[in-house]
Amino acid sequence: MIYVIDHKDSFTQNIVHQFSLFDKVECDDLRQIDKSKLKKASTIVFSPGPGSPKDYPDSSKIYNRFKGKKKIIGICLGFQQILYCEGANIVEQKKIYHGFQSEIITNKFSNLFANGSKFKVGRYHSLKLKEPFYAKNFNVTMRCVKSKVAMSFENNKDKIYGFQFHPESFLTINGNLLIKKNLIDLKI
Repeated sequence: MIYVIDHKDSFTQNIVHQFSLFDKVECDDLRQIDKSKLKKASTIVFSPGPGSPKDYPDSSKIYNRFKGKKKIIGICLGFQQILYCEGANIVEQKKIYHGFQSEIITNKFSNLFANGSKFKVGRYHSLKLKEPFYAKNFNVTMRCVKSKVAMSFENNKDKIYGFQFHPESFLTINGNLLIKKNLIDLKI
């Protein structure tokens, strides 16, 4: 079972629908977390949401409790939340990307996607990862072709993955494939 933690974002139900193509999905508001569902879940998904990762201390607690014990996936704010818990600085971008399609490219650090694979993705964020960023077993694996901003990371040892973009958006080409690969760990 996949447990989606909703940070009160309008995209969350789209994420629930997308993940339900691959497994049973349960979703609860961050303020109403069901501990039995957390324990039962094989995968925890941190949804997008407004604000900054520092605004969500309960999500940080959940991440720190289950890191290395369950697969964890973060989308947009969820991507930022995971990196924030790993000591990253999350900062405002000069340009805000809300409803913007960008081309991204994978690099040699990806175990899930072939080096040089390109995707068009939907972006809805005003914050980004400030680099350089170093955390044990974490690799930035996709970047925006134009701006070079980090668009995904993989921690294959602990099975923690994140997308700065929205794989459930109609602006993301092959978003279902991106999610499937993170759930099943097949290299393409």
